[in-house]
Amino acid sequence: MNTPIKLAFLILCVALTATAFVVPPKRDAVSPNHQKAVDGICSVVQDKRLCSITLRNVPSDDPAVLVRYLATAAEASVKKGLKFLAGIKPKYKGNAFATTCITGCEKQLHNALDDFADFWKAAGKNLTSMAENYFTCKKKMTSIFTYHSTCLDDIYDKTLHKVVEGGIGLGKRMSGESVDVFAGMGKVFNTFNIKTKLNQKDTDTLLPPPLSFYYY
Repeated sequence: MNTPIKLAFLILCVALTATAFVVPPKRDAVSPNHQKAVDGICSVVQDKRLCSITLRNVPSDDPAVLVRYLATAAEASVKKGLKFLAGIKPKYKGNAFATTCITGCEKQLHNALDDFADFWKAAGKNLTSMAENYFTCKKKMTSIFTYHSTCLDDIYDKTLHKVVEGGIGLGKRMSGESVDVFAGMGKVFNTFNIKTKLNQKDTDTLLPPPLSFYYY
């Protein structure tokens, strides 16, 4: 091996050695307690992968925070769905059927946002309030999920259905995740050894019906 080649080889070895000391080893950013909390919430949902991805970066091990965040993600997805529908409407301006379907979906998603306002009032910020208003929370979230299904069920054109589902499908999936969590709240409470009793009575009967009530 001649001198220039030896020198290049030596420089390469030094560079590789330095890199080995400078670059830190890859670490798992999720703590065991956080992972345990996420697993406890996501154990009751159908799409566990989506649930886990949604919650893995939430900086809290508190089950109440995680449950609320899942609902927050669902609400954000509904709002994005509305923006999507508004964005594609001009494309179908000359198509009466498509315009009617898109306008109908917008109405459904606005109804969903109305129910989200009632959901947050019932859910509160801790598991005690969620347990006290358990039936109401579950009812509101189920209604939110149903609006997405109603929107898509009314679109019998396969191409348009695929387009609309691509824009509002995440909102449907995320609200479905929250429905699963409230439907399985008893199991979630047992997982975290929470002894609070779930109230099976509707607690919003004294309030005026939400706008969504008139669109069933």
